Amino acid sequence: MGGARAAVTIVDAHIHLWDPSRFSLSWFRDDLHLPPTVSPEDFRAASLPLVEAAERDETPVPLVERAERDETPRADPVPGPVATAIAVQAGDTLPEMTWLRELAAVDPVVRAVVLQYVPATEGRAGLATSVLNDQVRGIRVATPGGAPDLSDVPGLDALCAGAGESGRVVEFLVRPAQLEAVAALAARHPATTFVLCHLGLGAAEPTPQWEAALRRVAAEPRTAAKFSGLATAPGDHARLSALAATASGAFGESRLLFGSDWPMSARIASHARLVDDVAAAWGARADGFWGATATELYRL
Repeated sequence: MGGARAAVTIVDAHIHLWDPSRFSLSWFRDDLHLPPTVSPEDFRAASLPLVEAAERDETPVPLVERAERDETPRADPVPGPVATAIAVQAGDTLPEMTWLRELAAVDPVVRAVVLQYVPATEGRAGLATSVLNDQVRGIRVATPGGAPDLSDVPGLDALCAGAGESGRVVEFLVRPAQLEAVAALAARHPATTFVLCHLGLGAAEPTPQWEAALRRVAAEPRTAAKFSGLATAPGDHARLSALAATASGAFGESRLLFGSDWPMSARIASHARLVDDVAAAWGARADGFWGATATELYRL
């Protein structure tokens, strides 16, 4: 199977780690069916099938599944093992931020972090200079339940200006109705790199309005997007293929990057299965998608 295809190592640009025994996570509940703690070792174990498959020079999906899909071997590059991962802060507290930075300073795979933006509040990460060490490669604004124009998030222009000056990325976790506001921010801060999490869509259904707003964001040259958090079922090929076509049509093939959203995505499919499903949807559009784009944007 694998001899004719070149495997490329992966930069997983979107994973989460947590340990509620060390810090609080306000959103964490038992009914979410998520593991109580998630460590770098857990992530390496979850992505191990990709390493083992690369050593065998094959993809990690069993042959019977490929037969059921009626797939033929692909000539384009296929993803191999995960070489690097970027941990995106799941909460917003200072103890969590410190924990993530310390992990990334010593872990061989999880080598960079993206902190959550919270306007300066005691005990929160905020943007204090003291927390922005070398492992911090970006700041995420997570406000999918906020105002469409982002007017309820104070300090955004200062955040974007500061990130541009320091060479850090500003990420946005937003809903489709907020994409126009992200585009406006990007236009006001042309020296700053902006990255959309989950295409600004997540598990929602794509609409013409979302696609138009996505193209508005993509029209700003320093914007990119993570192909992450989009799968709604194992083997979700039709949905993922359609989203891949829309995303590449908007951003081109060099401003999109892979993220697994693990372990959130593990409730839908294993890490290896998700990678394979995305690879099937992505096809030959592999210019930087699996690693080079993330490496450049996050200075890995």
